[in-house]
Amino acid sequence: MRKNDRLQPWETALLAAVCVTLLTGVWAQGRQSALAGKIVRLHVIAASDSAADQRVKLDVRDALLAYLSPRLEAASGARDAAAVIAASAPELKRIAETVSGGSARVELGRETYPTREYETFSLPAGEYTSLRVTLGAGGGRNWWCVVYPPLCTAGTETAQEAAALSDDDIKLITEDGGGYVFRFRLLEWWGSLAGR
Repeated sequence: MRKNDRLQPWETALLAAVCVTLLTGVWAQGRQSALAGKIVRLHVIAASDSAADQRVKLDVRDALLAYLSPRLEAASGARDAAAVIAASAPELKRIAETVSGGSARVELGRETYPTREYETFSLPAGEYTSLRVTLGAGGGRNWWCVVYPPLCTAGTETAQEAAALSDDDIKLITEDGGGYVFRFRLLEWWGSLAGR
């Protein structure tokens, strides 16, 4: 073996750093996917950015949460909750249109979210099952949170221990897990690299 065929110390350090980064990214992606499988998000998009349309968006959110919360209490998991929401879609559309006084689209599907920090918890970037409600033209700012398990209730954002989430999941999304926002930002970075 020639001297030039051996890795230099800086090359070894760089290779080790790349390996650690890749392993951390894979770990973070796995944690996000496992968490996403236990959650159904709610995404309400206002018709416009006017103050009136932004108030209407919050009124629609409150009405939808009031309707769904008691119906989702008996859900045994995110899949069951999604089935309840899908069966309720015509009524959810009616509620959104009645409260907003205009047209509304209600869709249940997969949607990509950025890392989102709430008052007492944070959720990592990634793809989640999502109830998406678009009011009117959908040209305004949006509101999002979690409809199942009920981490967000009308007008508040709380991380309560829900039966659908394990203690590890609660620690991951709350400050009890330490460094959760950093880990979720790492996941966003990993996703952008994987997208390339």
